[in-house]
Amino acid sequence: MAFAPMGPEASFFEAVDQHRASLLAALRRDGGEPAGAGTRLASSSEVLASIENIIQDIITSLARNEAPAFIIDNRSSWENIKFEDSVGLQMVSHCTTKKIKSDSLKSVKNFALILKILSMIYKLVQSNTYATKRDIYYTDSQLFGNQTVVDNIVNDISCMLKVPRRCLHILSTSKGLIAGNLRYMEEDGTKVSCSCATAVPVSSNIQGIRNLITDAKFLLIIEKDATFQRLLDDNFCNKISPCIMVTGKGVPDLNTRLLVKKLWDTFHIPIFILVDADPHGIEIMCIYKYGSVSMSFEAHNLTVPAIRWLGLLPSDIKRLNIPKDTLIPLTKRDQMKLDSILKRPYVTFQPFWRKEMEIMADSKMKAEIQALTSLSSDYLSRVYLPNKLKFGGWI
Repeated sequence: MAFAPMGPEASFFEAVDQHRASLLAALRRDGGEPAGAGTRLASSSEVLASIENIIQDIITSLARNEAPAFIIDNRSSWENIKFEDSVGLQMVSHCTTKKIKSDSLKSVKNFALILKILSMIYKLVQSNTYATKRDIYYTDSQLFGNQTVVDNIVNDISCMLKVPRRCLHILSTSKGLIAGNLRYMEEDGTKVSCSCATAVPVSSNIQGIRNLITDAKFLLIIEKDATFQRLLDDNFCNKISPCIMVTGKGVPDLNTRLLVKKLWDTFHIPIFILVDADPHGIEIMCIYKYGSVSMSFEAHNLTVPAIRWLGLLPSDIKRLNIPKDTLIPLTKRDQMKLDSILKRPYVTFQPFWRKEMEIMADSKMKAEIQALTSLSSDYLSRVYLPNKLKFGGWI
């Protein structure tokens, strides 16, 4: 055993263990991970060759007295998305594109910025060094204007070259945290031992971590940092040991999603998610489980369709008799977001999700996880989560 378990009796985990058995049976039945899972990472020489081909095309256009342009897949359109229950949202092979022209006032600056960042990536890959997106932004913050410009261009280049972003030697600063029953080694040899008492920042180089060890029965993803910290303070991780807890502090960054995917691929333990009973929380759950439109070109490396919704369910509000004065009316934006989610292709495969969202739509109310404190200050860690895990209260 990697760790000395301190949690409840083994019988407590019967429902979780049965769920894991069904997940493993489904994997065996489907012949392992879905096709394309764990897509092979491009080698440095392949990335360099791809960039050289793009530059060669630019030179050829100039030699013909033609204005060069970049052709980039349109990452923001649902028309370019297909859904598979085993993978999530992924980009279709023949999708609509956008042209970044060098002779158009509207796009010439974007063309120049893509060329500049391509040059920086080439040097990073060639010298086998790494930089963060923030490092790139600060090489010329006035030119780039803001960090979002750099973020979008890096993702466009990743999509254009058809390689995962980490193959470009560009890292992003992690905002996520992890705690619980897990040990691993960073690429530089640093040994990381997570604990139930304090959180460890999610690595900025998930690709490089190795020798992962855990006895965890399940992984719990928590939407908010405040809820994550409260569970740490309540010693939940020890009381329901062995388990792992992760938070992306809201909408998850790429590294937190990569870590969740890596833990699933390595251990195939049940993964549950705890989000607010509101459209924003449901959206965050969908990103972890099925991915996002903008990163659909890298779905095979990011999505974990095995994730289950543990709470807070809209039906829990009535079932637990949560006081009405702790509920919040849905805003117009909330209603638009909820309508948008209900129209998405994966909802067809999730009738229980649809039912929960319809309960929310009918009540026109939402609730944060913190609403459970109206029942008792430690209701979440002492009653709600243990009962959900013991009796299989996930969908």
